[in-house]
Amino acid sequence: MKIPKPGAPVRGSKSGQPIMALFDLLGRSWAMGVIWNLNHGPCTFRELQVRCNTVSPTTLNSRLKELTNAYIIERCMEGYQLTQSGKELYTLLSPLGEWSRKWAKKF
Repeated sequence: MKIPKPGAPVRGSKSGQPIMALFDLLGRSWAMGVIWNLNHGPCTFRELQVRCNTVSPTTLNSRLKELTNAYIIERCMEGYQLTQSGKELYTLLSPLGEWSRKWAKKF
């Protein structure tokens, strides 16, 4: 599966609005989990697989490739890490985590 790109049709948007391309990418299985776990620091494939406890190696490999091609993560000496853009994205998503915990209490 190719990565969603702004300007090209993506799930939810035939025009490929940038926000829709991002949501398409982030909505893929384990994409957010990879970003969340790499926020704790760089790690190897195996370590990331342990951090993500139920992800299959095939799915993890696919997400790593997609997130690398989207400039959200990158290879490093320790394995994988967030890029500067990935760190910015995490900072923007973090408040949604707070909001979701408050929202979850309503159930």
